[in-house]
Amino acid sequence: MKKALAVILTLAFLLSLAGCAGTRSTPTTAAHTTIAAATTVAATTTAAATTAAATTTASATTTTTTAATTTAAATTAATTAATTAAANEISDTITIVDHNGDTVTLPREINRVVVCDIYPLPSVLTLFLGSAEKIVGIHPVSMTAAQSGLLGELYPEILGADTSFMKGTDLNLEELLKLKPDVVFYSSSSTALGTALKNAGISAVGVSATKWKFDILETYSQWIALLSEIFPGHDVAQKVTGWSEDILELVSARTADIPEEERAKILFLYKYDETTMITSGKRFFGQYWCEAVGGINVAEEVELEKSTAVIGMEQVYAWNPEVIFITNFTPTVPDALYKNAIGTDDWSKVDAVENKRVYKMPLGSYRTFTPGPDTPITLLWMAIQVYPELFEDIDLNERVRAYYQDLYGVTLTDDQITRMFDPSPDAAKSAV
Repeated sequence: MKKALAVILTLAFLLSLAGCAGTRSTPTTAAHTTIAAATTVAATTTAAATTAAATTTASATTTTTTAATTTAAATTAATTAATTAAANEISDTITIVDHNGDTVTLPREINRVVVCDIYPLPSVLTLFLGSAEKIVGIHPVSMTAAQSGLLGELYPEILGADTSFMKGTDLNLEELLKLKPDVVFYSSSSTALGTALKNAGISAVGVSATKWKFDILETYSQWIALLSEIFPGHDVAQKVTGWSEDILELVSARTADIPEEERAKILFLYKYDETTMITSGKRFFGQYWCEAVGGINVAEEVELEKSTAVIGMEQVYAWNPEVIFITNFTPTVPDALYKNAIGTDDWSKVDAVENKRVYKMPLGSYRTFTPGPDTPITLLWMAIQVYPELFEDIDLNERVRAYYQDLYGVTLTDDQITRMFDPSPDAAKSAV
């Protein structure tokens, strides 16, 4: 615009000079034409400049509006997220889905816990929480394991938990209510028990021992995952999974190339006394243990589930197992088989007895036949008993010590580890 004004002034000056010199009309007309043209150019230039300036201003305004809109959207999103987070933080309850698929509402702050008939869970809870102070009630079967194993020694407060509300599978609801539980855990297969708890207005969580087809490592990992939802801030799920996977991989790698005909034939004695002999058939934890260590469950043909697989000595003779594992759900110990001390049964011709390969399963925080805190290290222990020549380089005691320290922050003594692998028969008291 300034350039246009300069042109006009210059032309005006020239015109005035021409007028003073008395020039003829033709040049004057030309000058007038030139001035008109210049004025037109200047006006056009001015209009263009003005339009460009207006356009720039409008564009800037649009940009400012867009920026303002974006800022407003971001502010709204941030406000929404903050509101949601604040709502979660101030809520007094949480919701979880238990192993039955039921949605359960629980207090966010849980201080009183009762465990009905999922017997290993008190030990899992105690080590998971690093304390048994919140556990106010457990089943008598869980208590005898705590008294005989390491759990009561490591966490003596568990020994003060009430056991009067359960007798076998029978629930005394009145006694349970006296404990004022914030949450009650029960076996997901005990549907009648679960219904009774819910009808009483109790926050009841079903926990399954069989949902994962007796895969003990997976079952234990799933228990830990559930507890991590209920008790956030105590999450050891990744560590549990890591230990489980590492040990399973170690055992699998070392037993993978054993020919089928050379795999050890294993028998589990779940319960054994003068009147009854119960093994683990295909549908119980013994099947998983045998497969995991690269052995053969001689009772795989038995279709009866869980603790209903009753057998007799004639069947044992036919199977002639090379290795026998005795659980802590029976007071029987290996020496009883070596000395034929149970009733009139004669074990002397059974391969495992002849070669002194009968083993009592460990008792750490709970009876190790079932899922529990000792599940990963029990797998390693069992593999060492079945195929000792394949694991000569493994220091089991050091693995156990590292496991407890890493997962639970507990330092076990040599004496405690020794007793874990040489448990007292008293662990079978009240076991069902």
